[in-house]
Amino acid sequence: MVADASHEKYVDTILKTIEEAAKVRGTGIAKRTHDYLATKMKEAKAVIALQGDVFAGFSYIETWGNKHYVTTSGLIVHPDFRGRGIAKKIKDLTFTLARTRWPHAKIFSLTSGAAVMAMNTQLGYQPVTFADLTDDEAFWRGCEGCINVDVLRRTNRKYCICTAMLYDPDEHLPVKLPQEVIERIEKLDKKK
Repeated sequence: MVADASHEKYVDTILKTIEEAAKVRGTGIAKRTHDYLATKMKEAKAVIALQGDVFAGFSYIETWGNKHYVTTSGLIVHPDFRGRGIAKKIKDLTFTLARTRWPHAKIFSLTSGAAVMAMNTQLGYQPVTFADLTDDEAFWRGCEGCINVDVLRRTNRKYCICTAMLYDPDEHLPVKLPQEVIERIEKLDKKK
């Protein structure tokens, strides 16, 4: 479900679950604060999965570059609920939420996880270089809390451990047809 202010009571559990998962994987993750995630919930920019009153999973979205870019971030499923398809449902809902709220924005995701890469690919994301992402400095400051930020700095934000993936709405429906095909169709329709 799309989170709201009533879900703030889960924020500390979410942050702890994200931190523990990053340690287990040995990968980086942008660190977020209680207030940051609570604000995402209040702004209808977060998705939470619950089993009754028990936290099961979470993700949030954020806009960058004057709403020309949207990220889906912080996807996490509590270890007790993994392997049940919850991550896919959360990812689908954050993607739908982003597409509904900002239909012309490019949606991107940074990940080091194969499962998220597979989900992104199913939704139409393509792997891209970091140069294809937002140049919004506020976004890149979010990487400062990651254990791999040194790689990002050394390469002047060209490379990192994460894979950048981008969904460009201009490359999806409606299908773009070559002008000569459109003209041919128009001629055929006139003959009818």
